[in-house]
Parts: sequence; structure tokens; C-alpha cells
Amino acid sequence: MSATANRRLLTYLRERADDMTADLRRFIDLESPTLRKAAVDKFGRALTEELRALDAAVEVIPKAEAGDVIRARWNPGPGGVAILSHMDTVWEVGTVAQRPTRIDGDRLYGVGAMDMKGGIVIALWALRALRALDLFPTQPITYLLNSDEETGSRHSSREIKAEALAHNVVFVTEPPQDGAYKTQRKGVSHYTITVKGRAAHSGADHARGVNAIEEMAHQILAVQAMTDYTIGTTANVGVISGGTRPNVVPAEAQVEINVRATTKVNQQAVHHQIISLKPCHPEAELIIDGGIGVPPMERTPEIAALFKRAQALAAAMGIALEEGSTGGGSDGNMTAALGVPTLDGMGIVGDGGHAVNEYGEISSMPERAAIMAAMLRERL
Repeated sequence: MSATANRRLLTYLRERADDMTADLRRFIDLESPTLRKAAVDKFGRALTEELRALDAAVEVIPKAEAGDVIRARWNPGPGGVAILSHMDTVWEVGTVAQRPTRIDGDRLYGVGAMDMKGGIVIALWALRALRALDLFPTQPITYLLNSDEETGSRHSSREIKAEALAHNVVFVTEPPQDGAYKTQRKGVSHYTITVKGRAAHSGADHARGVNAIEEMAHQILAVQAMTDYTIGTTANVGVISGGTRPNVVPAEAQVEINVRATTKVNQQAVHHQIISLKPCHPEAELIIDGGIGVPPMERTPEIAALFKRAQALAAAMGIALEEGSTGGGSDGNMTAALGVPTLDGMGIVGDGGHAVNEYGEISSMPERAAIMAAMLRERL
């Protein structure tokens, strides 16, 4: 009976691929860059209408410094599933006018099509199909729409953590990795190292100077050497500045560092190495700022088992589904770090996120919505 019902969901959604496409185009036109609160809130109001039409109890959680967070509930109570999407994009208002949405074969090109307005379409239509076919589950479901994921979810993290801890599992509608659900993401750390040296005339008084750039060169090599591809750790010095003029021994230099790691243990190990750096020159001074930002989403046995259930349901509908990992972070890092089994990458298949060639594959929306709907029917 379950397999038959899930195939009905897939058929229903495939028959409405044009409607899903129309929704995606409409959502793209509702531009919602993170730092434009009014624009994000306008998109949020449109989504609130969609959710209320699905008989959700919807709450708008006001935020002063970001877009308001939208929370929709069905069958309120402990346990069940929390779905996470983010409404914000990296694209400024006016970009759609410059690059209007267009369709080329199965690809819908548009601002935020993949990251992540296509994911919102998938979640909404999964819920819509369940309601239309009288298959809506009895377990609690909460759909939380975050407003500032692209800048680290600083203003939404409290709600994200609270909903994750109140539910048994979390689904994240970020785009998949080459079509694969994401069961692992690297954690992210940021650091700034400043070297203080001593200025001097580069010709008349060179020996009296303490060259901050020379000292920084030693530190850069030390940081870069912390990269270990065998365990998935990368330490990248990405920005450097320093000095004033060629004829002055530089008194100051600075670098910015980005670290990615697959496990909390490895992330902590690199953190310790960086904060323990010492100057090579006895008169140079190091100032190290920053630290661990986003914890990794580790592939736990619970996450692996959650994926296997999704894969089996997809296979029964004739859909091949694989799992993958990525070096990028998402709200899934946050929820997985709390110990809540999290399945990420449940959004639209596509490519070009944050780039001018961003697109989503139209044919993937009914399939991914059907998988999500089937998973929502599982007792999780």
C-alpha cells in the first residue's frame, strides 16, 4: 500500500511539473537578497499565503536586522520532521531585470533558481501532493523558512536550533551535490593573523627594521602546511595585505584564513595549531583572531540510515538516488551538530549556485518532491 501511494504521489507531481515551474519563476521574480529586509519579507508574505492554503498554523517571527522568519506547523507536538529552507539569496534587487528567467530544454536559468528557491518549490509541492491525495501524515511536521542563511543564519539560528531539538529528524532543501543527497558537510573556521613588526628606511636603516611581511611569509607556509587532503582538511590563506611603500621596511601585515574540516576532532586540531603559532623573529608580534565558526555535519550511523530509507523509497518509485558530501556549509551543519539526524541536499538538481549561469533542472522537481513526500509519510 505504501509503495502504491508513493507512486501516486510521483504521478501527481509529474503531471503538475508546469505548475511547479510557474511557481519557481514566480518565486525568482520575488527577489530576496539577504540584506534587503523589505524584499525578503515580501517573499515571506507570499510563502505565508501558500502555507496557510495548506492548512498550516503559520507564525511570522519578527526580526529587526534581517527578514522575518516563517514557521508553519502541522500536527503540532513532539517528534516528527522539521523541514528547513532559506528565503534569502546572494543576488541584489534588480538582477532579475538584467538576467530574466529563461528555459533552455530541461534547465530553468534564474536568480536563486538552485539556491534555493527550487528547494522551496519542492517542499511546498511535497506537502501539497500529500494534502491533495489525502495522504498527509499524522506525525508533527514543522516547516521553518530562514531569512539570512547566506550570511550565516546569525539572526535565525535560535529558531533553527529549537526546531531541530524538538523534532526527530531534519530535512534541508539545499541543492544536492551532483544530484546526490548530502550526508556530510565540512565545518568552517575563519581566522585573521596580524603581524606587528618595526618600520625602518629600507636603504639607510634596513637592519633596524623588523619586516612584518617576511614574518608573515613564515606564518603563511605554516598555515598552508596544515592542509591534509587524506583526511579532508584544508587551510587556505585567501587574503593578504601589508606594507606601505617599497622603500619602507613594513611594520604590519595581515592575512585572512579559511579552514574546512570533515570532523569536529580535525577541526579542533587545526584550531589548536593556528592559535598556537609563534613568531619566528624574536621582535615580531603575532595577533590571532577568529576561531571555529560552523561545525561539520558528520556522517553518523543515524544520518546514513536516514539516507538509506530515502534511497529505498526513491528506488521503489524508479528514481536513482545517491549520497554525497561537500566542503560547503549549510543550516544542516548546525542541526547535525546538535545530534539530530539531518538529511541535506533535498532540493532541486542544478548547477551554478551563486553564479550567473545558475540553473535548476525542471524534471528533478517532481521527483525530489515525491521523495520528500514519501519520507514525510515515514514514521521517523
